[in-house]
Amino acid sequence: MKQSIVHIALVVRDYDEAIDFYVNTLGFELLDDTHQPEQDKRWVVVAPPGGSGTTILLARASKAEQEPFIGNQAGGRVFLFLNTDDFWRDYERLQARGVRIVREPKQQDYGMVAVFADLYGNLWDLLQLNPGHPIARRS
Repeated sequence: MKQSIVHIALVVRDYDEAIDFYVNTLGFELLDDTHQPEQDKRWVVVAPPGGSGTTILLARASKAEQEPFIGNQAGGRVFLFLNTDDFWRDYERLQARGVRIVREPKQQDYGMVAVFADLYGNLWDLLQLNPGHPIARRS
């Protein structure tokens, strides 16, 4: 998986507050701010100044099953994304090496995704984004 790129997603309570902090206070670049009303989702993607290929997805936990991962943390929580250029190759490698798959592969509007756990119980999305997705732009 040496060609994979790690992206970070921060779970936020308020999109506008988070955008203001990253863009106006820290000088990040706003790459995308897309609302998907049919799924009650909003994609907000920012990148650090200078562009190193890194992106941060600002997300909100809108589904009941996501709330336990956030709990009462005022600052939200970090989610981790392992972005791959060959989903099935890397998924099979994870399985062969005994990595615990928490959620089996599923095709979403944004791409193919499966969830696995690392040694410390952190959850990762193994993700192959559809071409043209805001996060994929910086890869």
